[in-house]
Amino acid sequence: MGTTLQPHAEISAGTTNGSNGTAGNIQDLLTEKPNEATRGLDTRSALEIARIINQEDQKIAAAVKKAIPEIAQVIDMVAHALREGGRLIYVGAGSSGRLAALDACEIPAYFSTSPQTVQYIMAGGPKALASPVEVNEDSEELGKRDIARRRPSRKDVVIGLSASGRTPYVVSAVSYARTLGAKTSCITCNPGSPLATAVEIAIVSEVGPEVISGSTRMKAATAQKMITNMITTGAMTRLGYVYENLMVNVHMHNSKLIERGIGILMRACEVSREKAVDVIKSAGRSVPVALVMLKANVDKPEAVRRLARAEGNVRRAIEDTVMDV
Repeated sequence: MGTTLQPHAEISAGTTNGSNGTAGNIQDLLTEKPNEATRGLDTRSALEIARIINQEDQKIAAAVKKAIPEIAQVIDMVAHALREGGRLIYVGAGSSGRLAALDACEIPAYFSTSPQTVQYIMAGGPKALASPVEVNEDSEELGKRDIARRRPSRKDVVIGLSASGRTPYVVSAVSYARTLGAKTSCITCNPGSPLATAVEIAIVSEVGPEVISGSTRMKAATAQKMITNMITTGAMTRLGYVYENLMVNVHMHNSKLIERGIGILMRACEVSREKAVDVIKSAGRSVPVALVMLKANVDKPEAVRRLARAEGNVRRAIEDTVMDV
């Protein structure tokens, strides 16, 4: 794969095409086209600008809705991978990479999973979260190198994020992961992109031209954020880390989370605060164990055994049944 990393990207009067088709005329991309609805934006008042942006933002959910079948497939793909001991690894660059990092970093706090369960790889490394290192986006070699360091396997799911769908770093990383047997998907906002053709399941949300042409940190980024939320929340729910619509796998590490855990138990089991506190204490400050104790009317050792048999799935542990995700 032949793009060599340069201090600055080459400027050319003509159209170029990389070895994987990721370079070319960027003006042809839907996300780069001028938005007729926002002409003269620089002449508008603050109130008008806010209204215009809000009007454009209303198009995002509709665009994401069209990709729901593919999103659902990826939710099940990720749930299955995590249940079998695999990982979800996001790959991104620029704004897309920062969104990938955000989702990956939030999952342990919300669902008490290991930080290794959902990971991110970003062009330029962690320093690119705060400072632009966009030149790395053009390097196919770095994309392949960075994903290779994570040793993706058949157990894993690798999802590439790129608004354009043609970022060389992302396309190369996801393509290489697929050759190693990893399941692959992508989240992009342009149809027919090299990234979409490189993966098994492409999630494409056509949000249209941005309020400011090419500013894909806006509608495109919002769509990607919505989709990553759907994938990980859906997968964690399918794994049983959610009971009804309650985040029961929360670990009570601070006062806010302690109160959240108590409230979850009170609502789920319709018990008093005093009862919830007593059971959580006897459950070793574990909300899932406490919930199984109350719902199944069992002691702590039995609740722990049930959760182990159910691989952490709270509903299955309460019902003490075996069911595939």
